[in-house]
Amino acid sequence: MRVQVAIIGSGPAGLFLGQILSRAGIHTVIIEQRSKDYVLGRIRAGVLEQGTVDLLNEIGVNQRMNAEGMYHDGIELCFNGARHRIDLKALSGGKRVMVYGQTEVTHDLMDAREAAGYETVYEAQNVSVHDFDTDHPKVRYLKDGVSHEVECDVIAGCDGFHGVCRASVPQDAVQTYERVYPFGWLGILSDTPPVSDELIYSNHERGFALCSMRSATRSRYYVQCSLDDKVEQWSDEAFWNELRLRLDDEAAERLVTGPSIEKSIAPLRSFVAEPMRFGRLFLAGDAAHIVPPTGAKGLNLAVADVRYLSQALLQFFDGDANGIDTYSQKCLQRVWKAERFSWWMTSLMHKFPENGAFGHKIQQAELAYLIGSEAAATSLAENYVGLPFEA
Repeated sequence: MRVQVAIIGSGPAGLFLGQILSRAGIHTVIIEQRSKDYVLGRIRAGVLEQGTVDLLNEIGVNQRMNAEGMYHDGIELCFNGARHRIDLKALSGGKRVMVYGQTEVTHDLMDAREAAGYETVYEAQNVSVHDFDTDHPKVRYLKDGVSHEVECDVIAGCDGFHGVCRASVPQDAVQTYERVYPFGWLGILSDTPPVSDELIYSNHERGFALCSMRSATRSRYYVQCSLDDKVEQWSDEAFWNELRLRLDDEAAERLVTGPSIEKSIAPLRSFVAEPMRFGRLFLAGDAAHIVPPTGAKGLNLAVADVRYLSQALLQFFDGDANGIDTYSQKCLQRVWKAERFSWWMTSLMHKFPENGAFGHKIQQAELAYLIGSEAAATSLAENYVGLPFEA
């Protein structure tokens, strides 16, 4: 097979990139090691920045999102037993976020790709990337016992943190930065109405809690837990009881409980790999960076990468290499700003036992300052809704 761009990974980053490039007439193939059902079964974030919503509208993958997605104009911060609203729309000059699950975004992008006849290879085994330090990179894989080789001009590594693309780069060519947090998030999905119209972020002496949703009838809740905890140790009843303890009285009273339809524990980490370009191999999304989910930046940061990369590649195939030469630098400037915000939100809202009583008091002071200062609240709002995309 001969294509212009071989995209490794059919998560949101790969699917967004494939849709943009294919619509522009660039010949692409997406190569995915897992099955389609496995990819769609991954439960991920559900808050879309304004820029992500705008891009879905631009590429025409918006019908279901616009019908089912829920715009949110604010978030609520809960501490000392009371909730305080941050008006994102007013503080950010009219920007908003949308609650629409990453799984739904992935489904919509897959459907659009299939409808347009663009090629995707699922369940590709032994995927490997070669010669990306030349002008003629290649991707090899095994499918149904048959070996395949894809010749291409560019490889886009959109295959996540554990993917083959970053792992194929010589160790001395990449610098990594990592912070692993000493706790995880125990999350459940339930077919129950959300406890609030907007997300609630709760700082409590027992630990962090987040009340989110996927629709008017499906809720997503999280509580901070130990990394030693196992899902099997948490019954639904134990989870609901713990969540109630971490909310204000009104929210605890309004909470509607029910059987979980998904339950999992996710560790939290911050991670960045520099640079994001290695010859004709370009990293995007989780292959290059991970953020703790507190700031709702993971999917949105991947989309920002894809915006930069798609523009750079369209210029490249038109004879201009400036975009690919500056791709890594542009992305990393935004990446580190998102890393900072996600780290700050995580540090502000979670219980860090090693910080003791002094650390807890500092958090309370920071939260009080945040809700009492328009300047501080504006900083939170403009980061939460998404920083402007710099062309």
